[in-house]
Amino acid sequence: MPLTFTLDPAITPALRDGILDLWTDVTDAGGAVGFVPPVTREEIRPELVRHFVQMAEGRTRLLVGHDEAGEVAAAAFLTRNTHRLMTHWLWLYTVMVHPRHQGRGYGRDLLAAAADAARGMEDIEAVRLTCRGGLGLERFYGSCGYKEVGRVPDAIRVAPGDDRDDIIMLLPLR
Repeated sequence: MPLTFTLDPAITPALRDGILDLWTDVTDAGGAVGFVPPVTREEIRPELVRHFVQMAEGRTRLLVGHDEAGEVAAAAFLTRNTHRLMTHWLWLYTVMVHPRHQGRGYGRDLLAAAADAARGMEDIEAVRLTCRGGLGLERFYGSCGYKEVGRVPDAIRVAPGDDRDDIIMLLPLR
């Protein structure tokens, strides 16, 4: 059964808790979403609040995918670039699909919904994201139409002696 995606949903306690659970479970399953396992909801909460503040300021939009039971199953944040010479593209951050839903094509569905959302935003011509090297994520994003446009070797330190490349990906929308 496909996910139901909502752009800019009302932020309710249930949605907040669903995103916190999603982010925690994705991290603890080894997902590259800004933390390393093990992680708690309380460690993630300040980062989620930061995203909510950016949403309130109109700089960030939230895309959420719910499963057939109405549970938060996927999410991503679309953030406008504020540099005056780069306002024609936006950032896609914290792209997550719950581990229990992986392997069903929901990641592709989430990326397609994010691209559709970006196309609906005035003057946006491309979506840019970064991903952590060493996990094959660049192959997945590449299979969804993104192109690798840059790589910073050893820019992400997930643990002492475990440095990963920061890979920059771009999806032209035209």
